[in-house]
Amino acid sequence: MTFPGAVPPPPDETIDAGVAWHYGDPFAEQRSAVRSVVVVDRSNRGVIAIPGEDRLKWLHQLTSQHFEQLGEDEATEALVLDAQGRLEHHMVVANVGGTVFLDVEEADDLLAYLRKMVFWSKVEPRDATSEFALLTITGPDTPALLEKLDVPLPASAAALGEGFVRRVSWPGQNSVDLLVPRAELGDWWQRITDAGARPAGSFAFEALRVESLRARQGVDTDERTIPHEVGLVDPAVHLTKGCYRGQETVAKVHNVGRPPRRMLLLHLDGSADAQPVTGDPVVLDGRVVGRVGTVAQHHELGTVALALVKRSVPIEAELVAGAPEREVQARIDPDSVPPDTPGLGREAVRNLRG
Repeated sequence: MTFPGAVPPPPDETIDAGVAWHYGDPFAEQRSAVRSVVVVDRSNRGVIAIPGEDRLKWLHQLTSQHFEQLGEDEATEALVLDAQGRLEHHMVVANVGGTVFLDVEEADDLLAYLRKMVFWSKVEPRDATSEFALLTITGPDTPALLEKLDVPLPASAAALGEGFVRRVSWPGQNSVDLLVPRAELGDWWQRITDAGARPAGSFAFEALRVESLRARQGVDTDERTIPHEVGLVDPAVHLTKGCYRGQETVAKVHNVGRPPRRMLLLHLDGSADAQPVTGDPVVLDGRVVGRVGTVAQHHELGTVALALVKRSVPIEAELVAGAPEREVQARIDPDSVPPDTPGLGREAVRNLRG
């Protein structure tokens, strides 16, 4: 759906086709998300609905999360891994009104897998993308906005008509997702903006996501990615639950504490005519040591990117990011280094900054 003032993404920005790129001033939209409140149309997300009395037990067996402990009106994240522990699907979850809702980058492949695994379980997974649309509201003024809308600010999740309102930890203070009937998307957008939320597009949202060090499947991940490399263990993996596909790798890497790569924030030379794109190499001394994920223009940080980089790369290394025709200098942001990285405590970070 196109809302008033929406500027569509350029032709090469295909991943968020169908939603607004910005509404005239993407940097002001980012600042509003930090200082007041914005609403972002994320209706291009896929939605899978799973009703049925066995839904929690069934998902518990198939995913990395402890669904048997997920109560009514609770939210979480979960993964489907392959036998080697590599990431196949990342989903954000809400269990409301007797249905588990999964929102994902794209529903078809995950739904096909889930349907193959039903067997005798009492579950009815379906593609609900045509039924529901996702909106994200973020900013410190979110509670006041929701009060105007007569929408609860839940501790985790709550039913909202046929959909839900879900508390999320990013991209900013007091962020929530609303899953609303797709036929009512325009009405909800009008209500939210009339209540004081500034419209913001994918340009701003992606910049805030990069700042939050949140990986996007298929952009910041590749076919070899394991959860530990991209910060998905804490929100999406229950480390003491029973057996699931890929658990052996998850446990081994968790115990050893050294995944082969880590997702870091790179500061790029923004003065160059061209910038790297997703999938471009990250190079150190002439050898490839990583891959570029999301590249974003941040209102304070400038040109930044998420990148999967080999663990052996020194934090202070002088890197080059991009294919030959769009190479730029890059440096690692020390604050993006996972806190469990050996030898990089607070003192080391201070030394790097100094």
